[in-house]
Amino acid sequence: MSMGGQNDHRGMMADINVTPLVDVMLVLLVIFMVTAPMMQQGVQVNLPKADTKAMTPAEESVVVTVDKSGKTYINKDQIPAGELRNRLSAIFVSRAKKEVFLKADAGVPYGEVVKAMSDIQGAGIERLGMVTEPAAR
Repeated sequence: MSMGGQNDHRGMMADINVTPLVDVMLVLLVIFMVTAPMMQQGVQVNLPKADTKAMTPAEESVVVTVDKSGKTYINKDQIPAGELRNRLSAIFVSRAKKEVFLKADAGVPYGEVVKAMSDIQGAGIERLGMVTEPAAR
């Protein structure tokens, strides 16, 4: 007779302890919630508002940004004035999908935006997407 009584079962426990799993998942959730806003790509600009459907950029897309001071960027890299057309031509030499997204600050003069669009089109880009923020209703 054992000292533990009649219900003393020394076999394996069949219950799964989910507490450590929940703890790990909550820590990962907090980490992703904190780091997700830091993962935004590009230069901060004040985008104009427009009543259009949201469009998500494709993977490995090229974003041309014109900031409030008139500086031009390709993705995060600032480029010298007048080099946009040459740089885009070099980037898209071997790409089949010739698509660029243009982000321009709302305070940039219209002529600067048109000049950037002209350079993008002159580089042989077939599709140009304008990045805007949804208008408040």
